[in-house]
Amino acid sequence: MEKQIVIINGQGGVGKDTVCNILKKYYQVRIVSAIDKIKEIASYGGWDGQKDLKGRKLLSDIKMAFCKYNDLPYKEMVQEIDSFFANENEQILFIHVREPQEIHKLVAKYPMIKTLLIKRGTTSGEFGNVSDDNVQNYDYDFVFDNNKGLDELEKDFVSFFENKMIK
Repeated sequence: MEKQIVIINGQGGVGKDTVCNILKKYYQVRIVSAIDKIKEIASYGGWDGQKDLKGRKLLSDIKMAFCKYNDLPYKEMVQEIDSFFANENEQILFIHVREPQEIHKLVAKYPMIKTLLIKRGTTSGEFGNVSDDNVQNYDYDFVFDNNKGLDELEKDFVSFFENKMIK
């Protein structure tokens, strides 16, 4: 299997981490997020770690500020991708990125990246921040509807991934 890089996205609570962790049972998987460094910065500033509406807005605002200031989230993801390519044991890199413009920058630099939207039923609700509220505004390569229970999800997602996404 060739190395696979997948930008994974979806609204909060749709199962993004769950499907990434499922593949860890079958492949050597690394999971990173463009918000990780921002969470460290927010924690230093007093963020309590809660991903409620107020916390999500804080993280989004800080991320957007750093995107404009020095492109920190993008640079961090480029480092992660380079490290992934240097590690001959890892097979799949999942990158959590919310904003369409940030997804576009990574795909422009690394055309082999595949994009995956995880949905659960109909998308509804706004989070009150530009990161979460614009998740649907990208033309993803693949969409997976996480519409079954956990007991069926593993079989469904592994089949989806192996039949549609692996080169």
